[in-house]
Amino acid sequence: MATAISANKAELIAIADSVAKEKLIDKAIVIEAMEDAIQRAAKNRYGIENDIRAKLDPNTGDLRLWRVVEVVEAVDDYFKQVDLKGAQKLQKDAAIGDFIVDPLPPIEFGRIQAQASKQIIFQKVRDAERERQHEEFKDRVNEIITGVVKRVEFGHIVVDLGRAEGVIRRDQQIPREIVRVGDRVRSIILNVRRENRGPQIFLSRAHPEFMKKLFAQEVPEIYDGIIEIKAAARDPGSRAKIGVISHDGGIDPVGACVGMKGSRVQAVVQEMQGEKIDIIPWSPDIATFVVNALQPANVSRVVIDEEDDRIEVVVPDDQLSLAIGRRGQNVRLASQLTGKAIDILTEADASEKRQKEFVQNSEMFQNELDVDETLAQLLVAEGFGSLEEVAYVDLSEIAEIEGFDEDLGAELQNRAQEALERREEANRTLRRELGVEDDLATMPYMTEAMLVTLGKAGIKTLDDLADLATDELVEKKRAEPRRRNEDAPKRPEHKGGVLAEYGLSDEQGNEIIMAARAHWFADEEPAPAAGAEDAVADSEQ
Repeated sequence: MATAISANKAELIAIADSVAKEKLIDKAIVIEAMEDAIQRAAKNRYGIENDIRAKLDPNTGDLRLWRVVEVVEAVDDYFKQVDLKGAQKLQKDAAIGDFIVDPLPPIEFGRIQAQASKQIIFQKVRDAERERQHEEFKDRVNEIITGVVKRVEFGHIVVDLGRAEGVIRRDQQIPREIVRVGDRVRSIILNVRRENRGPQIFLSRAHPEFMKKLFAQEVPEIYDGIIEIKAAARDPGSRAKIGVISHDGGIDPVGACVGMKGSRVQAVVQEMQGEKIDIIPWSPDIATFVVNALQPANVSRVVIDEEDDRIEVVVPDDQLSLAIGRRGQNVRLASQLTGKAIDILTEADASEKRQKEFVQNSEMFQNELDVDETLAQLLVAEGFGSLEEVAYVDLSEIAEIEGFDEDLGAELQNRAQEALERREEANRTLRRELGVEDDLATMPYMTEAMLVTLGKAGIKTLDDLADLATDELVEKKRAEPRRRNEDAPKRPEHKGGVLAEYGLSDEQGNEIIMAARAHWFADEEPAPAAGAEDAVADSEQ
């Protein structure tokens, strides 16, 4: 085409219609791209300093080209300004300060100008197409979508979704699954991200949410909300667990998910390449849910440690390997399903651990409270495990122990409080030896034991404490389930914040840090008000 302008008017409109339909974008965007290309070509022809506008009628194809100039008394910029006399030649009623239109003749496009205009239009249309793709897919996260494998690049699968492309990264694929170009695959939209090269649509076949959505497609009760999947965990391609609950007492959630002769669950298993699925009744009682999650192993008892956010599960000796599973798979999935770190112990292990704790606590009470072995063992047998529990529990709880009375209980509480004071004084001496400033002791929730821990970590001044983030101070240690396979690689231990062992909340940690930073703002003297220095000078004179 020799020129973009000299083309038939109807042809221009037909091109705009065709591009808009092909790219599924608004025709107005294509018309705007054409106008922009014409404006740039006109600026190259008449000078880029000019303020040139172009308008293409979307119905008739008529093109108007003009230059906008300002009417001024004295012209400084001949490209964008005109004097009153020259302005009135263009517009009789022109006045100083007006912006008027100076019509320009159509321009002829050479090969270079036509190519440049073509690139501008293509870029505008491409940007509009990318924005349309982002708007279309951004609200479809966690939705299952079917596409055709377009290509495989460096282990990542590129999927043609019809109006866009998605990618299944290597870590979001089912291990050992063979996918070929042209295969139809189902996946879940994991994330839609706007990037310079266009929207990136990340898909997944390994995410637990993919399994939940597959069940929703196969089980009408889940789709209708009668049955709810409360939790899900997967070891992609190998095994998975889901926790389900029924909101209708007459419907068995496990049976509904399994289906007649296992038809419903088998449809999901086949889509996930034979991945075995354990369907477990969900319970709001965490102990019951843990017992269910460890199926098929039988559990003797469950001990919940809320302070460390761990669960200790005791199983018969012959159930240990079944509870842990091959390479720790069963306990790992149960831990993911419940959101708790799970320790698996045999009856013998649990008995040994209880005996060790009993002896340690008995010896501690003997030494700290200056009592005989029998009395110390009675306290431990009644569930007392620390000096704080003895010192601050209601007196009646000690007096009610068989063989105890209120006088003995009061004496034990006094001794426990004195022992705690001795500990506090010993810690105070130690933290001063470590060089921890006394100012840190004024921080909220801070104890001498905490100050010793801070000192050992090199945090000795208010500035040291103020420089910490909340998670660096109080983040809890992320506990991993205990592993019995000695050959399995160990994950690096996450120790948590400096004061993680003291069980402070994020809110308390934030309050401590803000209190430590208060002196930064107190040191800033307010700026004197305007004229204050002059007033002081006048008063001195």
